[in-house]
Amino acid sequence: MTTKSGTRRKSRELALQMLFQLDMGHQDPEQVRKTFWSERTDLDEKVRKFSDELFRIACERREEIDPIIERNAEHWRMDRMAAVDRNLLRAGVAEFLGFPKTPKPVVINEALEIARRFSTPESVQFINGVLDSVARELGEKKSK
Repeated sequence: MTTKSGTRRKSRELALQMLFQLDMGHQDPEQVRKTFWSERTDLDEKVRKFSDELFRIACERREEIDPIIERNAEHWRMDRMAAVDRNLLRAGVAEFLGFPKTPKPVVINEALEIARRFSTPESVQFINGVLDSVARELGEKKSK
């Protein structure tokens, strides 16, 4: 039996994979989504639904998300970041924006676990710093 946190982590990993595929290819988001899911027919519906929602938010709000990341990633432009890191940050910020009831430390910790699996040790520290800074920025906007 899959736990809610296990389901959510799997969803986050799949959203990252779709964002990475979108970033690397010449397809629009809907093409990426269709191709991606055509290869994965055995997934739990909850996993797919949350993953799709994170991917949709990250795509639809990218013009808002990327500047937020760049403001909080001192001296780093999006195009200079490793592709996995850039897309993991996009997924994390998309979750902050699209699922405000999810505690920000949960989003950050999940992103760090995924980074440990798909990225480098240095990237884990980088992602932690950027997402922590973004969480503070978004928290300040909410309280104003």
